[in-house]
Amino acid sequence: MKFVDEAEVRVEAGDGGNGAVGFRREKYIPMGGPDGGDAGDGGSVYLVAVENVNTLADFRYQTVYRAERGQNGMGRNCTGKKGEDAIVPVPLGTRVYDAGTGEIIGDLLTVGETLLVAQGGFHGLGNTRFKSSINRAPQKASKGTPGEHRLLMLELTLIADVGLLGMPNAGKSSLIRAVSSATPKVADYPFTTLYPNLGVVRIDEFRSFVIADVPGVIEGAAEGAGLGMQFLKHLSRTGLLLHLLDVAPYESMDTPVQAAQKISHEIEKWSDELAHKPRWLVLNKIDRLPPDEVEDHCQAIIDELGWTGPVFKTAAINGNGTQALMFAIMEFLEEQRRIAHEQA
Repeated sequence: MKFVDEAEVRVEAGDGGNGAVGFRREKYIPMGGPDGGDAGDGGSVYLVAVENVNTLADFRYQTVYRAERGQNGMGRNCTGKKGEDAIVPVPLGTRVYDAGTGEIIGDLLTVGETLLVAQGGFHGLGNTRFKSSINRAPQKASKGTPGEHRLLMLELTLIADVGLLGMPNAGKSSLIRAVSSATPKVADYPFTTLYPNLGVVRIDEFRSFVIADVPGVIEGAAEGAGLGMQFLKHLSRTGLLLHLLDVAPYESMDTPVQAAQKISHEIEKWSDELAHKPRWLVLNKIDRLPPDEVEDHCQAIIDELGWTGPVFKTAAINGNGTQALMFAIMEFLEEQRRIAHEQA
């Protein structure tokens, strides 16, 4: 299924029903008085986060969601039935905006989390409600109020612990295939990844984390070039970025240092918050270098970049170095969780 991460939908809550005007007309009960019942409230529209929905693709086909109108009141003081709510399932990580104002209405981040996006109308009152000492036979009932109508923008931001960052063909898809059960397309040409992929990395029975692969970033991406920046928002909720570099690119491609500098520049233009996330350097495709040149070649890249953070050397295609990297990531994430728990 094609990945869809934005959708515009219209939600319409149900109107409240109208109150009834009625009078008792029973044998042997003279001057029975008013008995018009209240109406039912209109149904509301709710979004609920579920596990088994991964994209917003369904919203391209159904763009309007309506709740039921409240039932009108009836005689004999019978109250109308409340309108059925409309419950709309959305993927985890869905952010909801008011399309007209741009206001953020809410984020749905946990399974079962529910967000009210359109309030149903209030029920009308029957004429029994208007009876008083000076008006024993009111002919008045109130109408229900209209339900809320809104145009919403839904934006899906994947929830992952670790995000893969790099130029096209840096080996991100190969890495996520090597360390998880995800199966993104892998080929020896750029832009094989056209939509984000999530993989679960299991260290042991009780220790795991989620890793996200997004389309490669190219120069000018912050201004809309290429595919990567369209999806960089999916890295905004990650706790760690892995910056992959191809240590042995083809002659027609940028050198590893040039590639790293371009990525860093685009990230800084896109988001200062993303630029300051913890980032590790992963020198990938070392299998394409002579074994006796790997250390010197990689050290030259590190020195030229002036990189002072963690560095890992991998060959994702055959899994070389990936296990050490995954164990280090698990320890880092566990330490971050411990710190967050202590500060809470």
